[in-house]
Amino acid sequence: MNLTEKQFETIDEYIQTFPEEVQSILEKMRQTIRRAAPEAEEAISYQIPAFKLNGNLVWFAAFKNHIGFYPMITGIQAFKKELSPYKGAKGSVQFPMEKPIPYDLVKKIVLFRRKENLEKKR
Repeated sequence: MNLTEKQFETIDEYIQTFPEEVQSILEKMRQTIRRAAPEAEEAISYQIPAFKLNGNLVWFAAFKNHIGFYPMITGIQAFKKELSPYKGAKGSVQFPMEKPIPYDLVKKIVLFRRKENLEKKR
């Protein structure tokens, strides 16, 4: 499916467009983020799943060969060493589909971003 054709309104709608094995990875990403930042609001931003807490918190998305995770530049910088085995850019990282997704690392990054966004509020 060409994702640009569909305008998603919920994370559920987004996840349902993928094959079952990808859906389970996306749902686990969602739950990992939800547990780390329970007060964050689910959203669709840039047509991909997002979580907001006093501004943008993190995004994630599925692609042909990887799961993209977007914790802003600060989230990438703070975990540069742990993220070094993965491809990425300034504010993103790619977790290959053929390898286990590092959910514990995702949780740590979300906790970091949560703290950052809550401190921004003060």
